[in-house]
Amino acid sequence: MVKFSKELEAQLIPEWKDAFVNYKQLKKHIKKIKLSKRTKHPQDLSGDFFGRSIFGPVRSLVRRVAGGPAGCGNINLPESIFQVDARATLDDGAKEGEDELYENELVQLFSEEDEVKAFFSSLDEEWGKVNEFYKLRESEFLERGEALNRQLQILLDLKQVLIDRRRKSSSLRSLGSSRGSLSPWPSSGRNSDFSALDMPVECDGTPTADSETEDVISALERNGVSFLAAAARPKAKAGNNNGKPNTTMRIDFPATTPTRTITAVTSVLWEDLVNNPKRDGPADFIHRKKIQYAEKMIRGAFVELYRGLGLLKTYSLLNMTAFTKILKKFDKVAGQQASGNYLKEVKRSEFVSSDKVVRLMDEVESVFTRHFAKNDRKKAMKFLRPQPSKESHMVTFFVGNLSLSLSLRAQRCSTCTYFIIQLVYRRKWSSSTWHILVAGLFTGSFVTLFGIYAILAHVAGIFSANSNVGYMEIIYPLFSVFALLSLHLFMYGCNLFMWRSTRINYNFIFEFLPSTSLKYRDAFLICTSFMTAVVSAMVVHLLLRANDFSNSQVDAIPGILLMIFIAILVCPVDFFYRPTRYCFLRVMRNIICSPFYKVLMVDFFMADQLTSQIPLMRHMESTACYFLARSFRTHQYEICRSGRMYREIVYVISFLPYYWRAMQCARRWFDEGDMNHLANMGKYVSAMVAAGARITYTRQENHLWFAIVLITSVIATIYQLYWDFVKDWGFLNPTSNNPWLRDDLILKKKGIYYFSIALNMVLRVAWVETVMKFHIGGVESRLLDFFIASLEVIRRGHWNFYRLENEHLNNVGKFRAVKTVPLPFREMEYEG
Repeated sequence: MVKFSKELEAQLIPEWKDAFVNYKQLKKHIKKIKLSKRTKHPQDLSGDFFGRSIFGPVRSLVRRVAGGPAGCGNINLPESIFQVDARATLDDGAKEGEDELYENELVQLFSEEDEVKAFFSSLDEEWGKVNEFYKLRESEFLERGEALNRQLQILLDLKQVLIDRRRKSSSLRSLGSSRGSLSPWPSSGRNSDFSALDMPVECDGTPTADSETEDVISALERNGVSFLAAAARPKAKAGNNNGKPNTTMRIDFPATTPTRTITAVTSVLWEDLVNNPKRDGPADFIHRKKIQYAEKMIRGAFVELYRGLGLLKTYSLLNMTAFTKILKKFDKVAGQQASGNYLKEVKRSEFVSSDKVVRLMDEVESVFTRHFAKNDRKKAMKFLRPQPSKESHMVTFFVGNLSLSLSLRAQRCSTCTYFIIQLVYRRKWSSSTWHILVAGLFTGSFVTLFGIYAILAHVAGIFSANSNVGYMEIIYPLFSVFALLSLHLFMYGCNLFMWRSTRINYNFIFEFLPSTSLKYRDAFLICTSFMTAVVSAMVVHLLLRANDFSNSQVDAIPGILLMIFIAILVCPVDFFYRPTRYCFLRVMRNIICSPFYKVLMVDFFMADQLTSQIPLMRHMESTACYFLARSFRTHQYEICRSGRMYREIVYVISFLPYYWRAMQCARRWFDEGDMNHLANMGKYVSAMVAAGARITYTRQENHLWFAIVLITSVIATIYQLYWDFVKDWGFLNPTSNNPWLRDDLILKKKGIYYFSIALNMVLRVAWVETVMKFHIGGVESRLLDFFIASLEVIRRGHWNFYRLENEHLNNVGKFRAVKTVPLPFREMEYEG
């Protein structure tokens, strides 16, 4: 049976961990009470066997006054003392008569009551902490619910007015009236019913348009807002505000995409032109696309509100269970029945007795089902309570079945062994077991095939000084791409494993959906299957070369493998983690189109990964050049390296990841106004300058460029190390409780953090290899470059853990467990 302390640790909300009952601390108080009882019994026995003490009569008198027999070691506390403490927690004003329960100070000096009082004092503090936190979060969610109700009512009024507008326009067209006719919009296939809202509403000052505009304004004024054109309304209706300042409404939506960014800018310009207060008469403009965006934002806000209410409900249940468990332990140790009276008072507190959260959850379910799911509760629950996707995948079943069949045939096992394995195979194992089985099978296959490849390469003399140049020019760069990708996937799998083990909520930080989130088993499965396929292709390639096949045909194998992987990445068929693949493609689109997309955590986190994969991108450039120029057929490898365009593209590729990251910093500064983002952008600009200087130095080896490389690289490295340790990891705090680290640490051993700081410093100066220019052969130089690139990937995977640990602790410090979704309708005061 699992202990409750471990169960509580596994089920509590990580971001609210400090607000939960400190169950371990209360258990320590229980142990002190238990130890105080144990130490008292030997004293009583020693007094009986070795004579009486001079304080013996005093002890006997004290025990008689306490109402217990002499030599009794049990705690005999009045049950009403617990009621007094409970009432004092709820109401600071205690009654005068209750002080009589504490008059007997002498009894407290000669019993375990000191430990008991310390326990209940700590319990009262935890009770007050839990209750206050619950009330604060409850009030926040209630306010959020009221704001969402107002936003939804505005949305419904706008939709109703637009529907009425559609009907009136249809009736006018049927009567042959040409005034006010507009081109219909195509029907939308979204979840909400916009089939009746097929046109924008633009009021042009005609009598019919005036009346319809009045309908819009009156509908919105019922919710306390009005359109921008309300300032131009007749003064006869200006007195409806009862002296309150006029308000205007804008439909705001975040510029998360290039389309929305351009739309936001043009929308502001359009409203300045169309909704000009100097114009005569109202001139409102309601656009259908804006209403669609507004509904989508409100729907997302309802989903986050429901999720937050669910977390608060879980918070209440877990804390109430913790109070019940710890009081039962106290009753068992102290031999009292105090839990009943205390729990009665706890149940009267806000976090247990309040039903506002439950009622608001029911209301959100009802509203969401009615307005966003067309009264389909099952569909609504898919949004409100999304279930994680099943871990089983078609590729797992296919690969597992294929691997078992091949193994059985290769070993020529007997019929008995075959049926035994089939019996084991047909068991209903969990998906995680199949992931481990298949990943282990791929790992063994990879190790075996890699050993075969090493033997074949040694026999063929691939890595000798007199080897064929074509292999190192074409085959080696492409296989290096696959190897670096696999290593990065492996490091990401290690990150996922460590984040899960330390309860870092990476899904919330990255805003991953349950359908797109990978588990560490999935990452390891992808990595091992990926590398098994790559090493298999490498072995096949060497075998075909050894059998005197045409080099032009054999050297096309890596290119074919690359095309297969790209086809799997963009394949629309639902297999091999399609939601995750498409999520990756969306993130890459956001990075490439920086700064037009709003920067999310996952976007700049992925862009940081790209800054560590510049060697991979350069290998892809050379591979693309060789295959596009058909150098693998002619074996004229100097065409690419001697071309001017190729050499200029090397600069572009070396700059691109830093440029994308710098543009993301600029966009975040524009959105948030935080100057730290500009300082962060300077770090990537310095890295671009240092990378360009190192590339130039490899082509012009003189003292001037050596000095430039040295200066720029040292400045960029110091800049990066400072940002790694201080900003990204939160270390080097001289006033921290943990010397030169931070106050809060997730890992228990501090030495790991100091070792990580030293390791990051060493791996950050790997650029020294490009300056030192070791005199080694071409093959050794290629292998050394691959080794340095692998170290950078390992450093990035090592950096990832501490970066997300710091982000998680920031969320914990701010009790941020629910995403704040911006609301579309914004009120702005102005003077009429």
